[in-house]
Amino acid sequence: MARLKETYKNEIAPAMQKKFGYKNVMQIPKLDKIVINMGVGEAKENAKALESAVRDMQIIAGQKPVVTKAKKSIANFKIREGLAIGCKVTLRGEKMYEFADRLINLSLPRVRDFRGVNPNAFDGRGNYALGIKEQLIFPEIEYDKVDKVRGMDIIFVTTAKTDEEARELLTLFGMPFSK
Repeated sequence: MARLKETYKNEIAPAMQKKFGYKNVMQIPKLDKIVINMGVGEAKENAKALESAVRDMQIIAGQKPVVTKAKKSIANFKIREGLAIGCKVTLRGEKMYEFADRLINLSLPRVRDFRGVNPNAFDGRGNYALGIKEQLIFPEIEYDKVDKVRGMDIIFVTTAKTDEEARELLTLFGMPFSK
C-alpha cells in the first residue's frame, strides 16, 4: 500500500544524500504535501456542476474536498465575492504517497499521446505544478457517471530548496519527465 514511502526510505533518500552530499538526514528533500485544485467556472450558473466536481475529486483523492470561494468580485467573469467557484484537497502522509503512486503508475500512462510531463513546471523553490486536462485518466472515475470533462491542477510541494533537487526527487519517485 505505502510502496512509495518504503521506496523513499530505502532507496530514494540514500541516493539523494549521495548525489547532493547532505551531511544530515534532515537535509534530504522529501514530499511535503500534494494539493489538488479544480476550478469549476460553470458553477456560477449551475450549482450541480460544483457538486459533481466535488464528488469526482472525492473519489480521486480519497478524502472530502474543501469548496473554494471567490475572494473578490470580477464583473467581466460575472463572479461575486463569496461565490463557490471550485474545490481543492490537500493530501499528506499515507494518502499523499498512495495518490502519487496511483498518479505516476496508473493515471499518467493513460493520457492520450503521452510523451511525459513538462520538466520546466517548477516554481524556483522546489515545488512542481502539473495540469491535467480531464479527470477520466483516473481509473476510479466511471466514464458513464461523468457529466462534463474537467481538468485539475496537481501541485507537489517538497522540502527541496532548489528546482534541481526537487526534479531529482520526483524523478526517483518515477515521475515521467519528457526529454
